Amino acid sequence: MSETRIALVTGANKGIGYEIAAGLGARGYTVGIGARDNERREAAVAKLRAAGVDAFGVPLDVTADDSATAAATLIEQRYGHLDALVNNAGITGGMPQEPTRVDVSIIRTVVETNVIGVIRVTNAMLPLLRRSAAPRIVNMSSSVGSLTRQSGAGGVTTTGPVAVAYAPSKSFLNAVTLQYAREFTGTAILINAACPGFVATDLNGFRGVRTPEQGAATAIRLAMLPDGGPTGGFFEDDGEVPW
Repeated sequence: MSETRIALVTGANKGIGYEIAAGLGARGYTVGIGARDNERREAAVAKLRAAGVDAFGVPLDVTADDSATAAATLIEQRYGHLDALVNNAGITGGMPQEPTRVDVSIIRTVVETNVIGVIRVTNAMLPLLRRSAAPRIVNMSSSVGSLTRQSGAGGVTTTGPVAVAYAPSKSFLNAVTLQYAREFTGTAILINAACPGFVATDLNGFRGVRTPEQGAATAIRLAMLPDGGPTGGFFEDDGEVPW
């Protein structure tokens, strides 16, 4: 087996995904830049290479089965295995999203990307991850995926706007992460959800208070967990996030 550590980050052509790729690359990983926009993907690869990162482009639309399969084939042909998968690609679906007024097609679209897309890509990459000595999967969630924080339970301040598509999609993703962790019991695969905090990206109109580099830190840490590290957890910089 090659000693080169290979990572794939979806939605990595900009924002938090780009910084996750940059951070893993700076730590010695060869990083696949997963993105569906050819021009933006290759621009990100060029920028990372100029910074000394061993990056390569991976055409990937997380909403398409054939695209996920082709991405796995590309990585298999080049490297034969995958050590870390960061499922970062996600959308909000646009606002407002009050449940009494939302178009249900928006909910379908958001879940297709934020949840089903993660399952689709993860399953496509699993044969490659199983060839790694220390496979790691990180699903990028959000504080709004915490039902505790959404409800204000236990005196916790409620977080985020009313968003019947985006927020529940992240709660769904957290639940999916737990189900994978249960299935992976007894294997070397560690899978966790990461909360980046309120990061200034185009996802929120750059209203966030954290930088993309700050938002990438927890995902990078989880992608590099040592053997025996946590699995089936939900983490942010300060520790575990309440479910």
